[in-house]
Amino acid sequence: MRAFFRRPRHNERPAPSRGPGANYRSSAYLPLLPWQVRERRFRPTRLGRRGLDPEEVQLFLDRVAGDLDLAYRALRESRLETARIKDALRRWQSEQAQRADAGRR
Repeated sequence: MRAFFRRPRHNERPAPSRGPGANYRSSAYLPLLPWQVRERRFRPTRLGRRGLDPEEVQLFLDRVAGDLDLAYRALRESRLETARIKDALRRWQSEQAQRADAGRR
């Protein structure tokens, strides 16, 4: 499990995600990873103004928001699937219990 959470080396690119919603993106797009967000630094503006380039910050925030949206959608789908599986298991267990009761009679 530890290898799954390993931070890639600085020259190593992470494998692209093929999760839900990833089909509309080009193969060159790699989803953001938490360490990339934490280590992201913005350049000062080029026009001599103080602060950060607002366009660069907005593009980055849009990308983070998109990746978070995909993560929350995948989480929601996973929870729905888990609920469906649990429900099917409960139904199956009930059917097995009824068959066992009918076999004893």
